[in-house]
Amino acid sequence: MSTHHTLAIVGAGLGGLVAARVLHVRGIEAVVYERDASPTARPQGGMLDIHEESGQAALRAAGLFEEFRAIVHPGGEEFRALDPDGTVRHKDAGEAGRPEVDRNDLRRILLDSLPEGTVRWDTKVTGARALGDGRHEVTLADGTVFTTDVLIGADGAWSRIRPLLSPAVPAYAGVSFVETDLYEAAVRHPATAELLGGGMMFALADGKGILTHLETDGSIHAYVAFKVPEDWLSGLDFTHPDSVKETLLAHFEGWDDRLRALIADADDAMTPRPIHALPVGHRWAHMPGVTLLGDAAHLMSPFAGEGANAALQDGAELATALAAHPDAFDTGLLAYEQALFPRAEQTAVQSAQGLDLLFGPDATENLVAMMSGQGEQQSD
Repeated sequence: MSTHHTLAIVGAGLGGLVAARVLHVRGIEAVVYERDASPTARPQGGMLDIHEESGQAALRAAGLFEEFRAIVHPGGEEFRALDPDGTVRHKDAGEAGRPEVDRNDLRRILLDSLPEGTVRWDTKVTGARALGDGRHEVTLADGTVFTTDVLIGADGAWSRIRPLLSPAVPAYAGVSFVETDLYEAAVRHPATAELLGGGMMFALADGKGILTHLETDGSIHAYVAFKVPEDWLSGLDFTHPDSVKETLLAHFEGWDDRLRALIADADDAMTPRPIHALPVGHRWAHMPGVTLLGDAAHLMSPFAGEGANAALQDGAELATALAAHPDAFDTGLLAYEQALFPRAEQTAVQSAQGLDLLFGPDATENLVAMMSGQGEQQSD
């Protein structure tokens, strides 16, 4: 006999967890299925700037704002734009109301806020089907199934729940990253650390760039970015880091050695990261008993600073809508989707425009002009 849940969330990312937390605060319990074996099974990413009107509003709704303030990285909002020769073209303290936190810390406070057993670890979802009357059946990798009255797909870019609602699949956005790290940067790489500053840095030219964050542990996390064909990364052998470094450094010939050190002296494994996005304006016809949030609903490139914030906002707004209609959850789902679609389309447009700006002609000049006029960061 299969297990039945009133509300089931697939995916224990930020959006899924904040949805479960807001529901819990409102007296509604949900279960979260997560494919990872444990909270620490894999790195969750680097720094996030959490926006007052979206991500912070979601954490207020979750009753976790003070816990959030305790993990803020002081000075992490700082932004610098550099030329390839190391010239600092723009520097500012960042926009007020967008403090930086480590994604791992943020996920931890969300997990700690949920009742024990809410998250079912090591439960990979392989498929789902409608049973009628708004109910759905979900199949796990071990062959077991569960049914649910409300199914929430918070399972990211390659969502197993999305096909219930939409045939859309993410497409390559034209840009690929290779992620690198420099540990103990101020001690082991003081010249690079001094150049990059205490927050985020962008150095851009000719359809490529290096984007960095200073992490709370003193390491520098870098995204070595290229506007390249989709199969470009597959030509690099990441089992041999030295050969990857050699290839990447050839593309940054003539750049300042303090920037090249982010490649040449990278610690541990480097991670390939092709960037994908769903179509701008992605939406679906409402189907009773199921919806999507975060990347499952509106995957976009990270160049509008909205990805994590949008997921948090989605989760909180969905949970709030459901709690407002405890005897008619589908009314809440419909209200959530009606607000979600135009909001997600606006941020997806901004993301696409950000990608074009950063990897198009005169990227640094355009970025400096934008930052000087608006003070907004362009990465989530």
